[in-house]
Amino acid sequence: MEEEIKNVSCVWLAVIGAFCYCRLVSSRLSIPKWRLISIAPVLCLLAVAPLCIRSSAFITALTAFFITWLATFKLLLFAFDLGPLASNPPKSLPVFVALAALPFRLKPPATAKKSKKLPLNLATEIPISAVLISALFEYKEKMHPFLVLVAYCCLVFLMIEILVEMSSKLVRAVVGMELEPPSDEPYLSASLQEFWGRRWNLTVNSILREAVFGPVRRATAGAVGGETAALMGVLASFVVSGLMHELLFWYVAPGTPPSWEMTMFFVLHGVCVVAEIGIKKRLGKRKWRLPWFVTGPLTVCFVMGTSFWLFFPPVMRTGADVRVIEELRFAGELFIAKIKELWLHSCNKFT
Repeated sequence: MEEEIKNVSCVWLAVIGAFCYCRLVSSRLSIPKWRLISIAPVLCLLAVAPLCIRSSAFITALTAFFITWLATFKLLLFAFDLGPLASNPPKSLPVFVALAALPFRLKPPATAKKSKKLPLNLATEIPISAVLISALFEYKEKMHPFLVLVAYCCLVFLMIEILVEMSSKLVRAVVGMELEPPSDEPYLSASLQEFWGRRWNLTVNSILREAVFGPVRRATAGAVGGETAALMGVLASFVVSGLMHELLFWYVAPGTPPSWEMTMFFVLHGVCVVAEIGIKKRLGKRKWRLPWFVTGPLTVCFVMGTSFWLFFPPVMRTGADVRVIEELRFAGELFIAKIKELWLHSCNKFT
């Protein structure tokens, strides 16, 4: 256990050191070509970082998501003076490193706080996640496969919410800046366009919009026109997202050849979103539309059903889901044991 913690700490310290280099050295280069060349070794480091963490599937996936995917895209944008890391005047070193390493977005000034329809926050999300993890750990073999997949869908949503919210609270405590929420209640989406564009995993959404959608739209607008270029940008964003998910899964199970099911999942949703946008444009300003209590459940059921079909099967075939559940259960038990130990120590101190 101590060796694993030491290994993970070394990897993350090396990555943080690389981000410091980008802020102190690369940011001084004003020409994009030279800035990109200067961060090339850092991009290589980010690509191999998850391979140095083989003992934990969860931490490997976390490092691949935070570092190899998001941080790489942020630094590529930064090379061209774009994205969350670029600003004038330059961001302070702590803010730069936090923005590069963690999946959050700075909240624009004078933005009103939006109240949630459901009371989901860390105080409710962590206990719900603990119950789901315990149920899967103890009773997965006795559960109906459909219930297992529903539990996996809920856990994916809750874990992203918890990780991003905890990152946000850490940064808010250290830097004192207001941050955007990780998502906007995606279970209330009335369409796939709303789900992927305005509600689900907003940090990834903003990065893909700047790193993929924008460049593709600008590159193709002259040849195919603005509207078609925008649709090509949307589809390209889904394709890139699918490929990045395939890469994350490969880091967790490096000996497994890609099945491309995850890529198919995102390509399917990209095609559906493009079709939805086209239908909405064809209908124009007609006010008739299906009510939310029809489109909302249809949207959620489509997302969950296609994830049952394409997203989770490759994970379950390799047993990566079992490893992650076991690791999360072990971490929870370790945390509870430590809390009990501290509680007993404090009680003995005052008696």
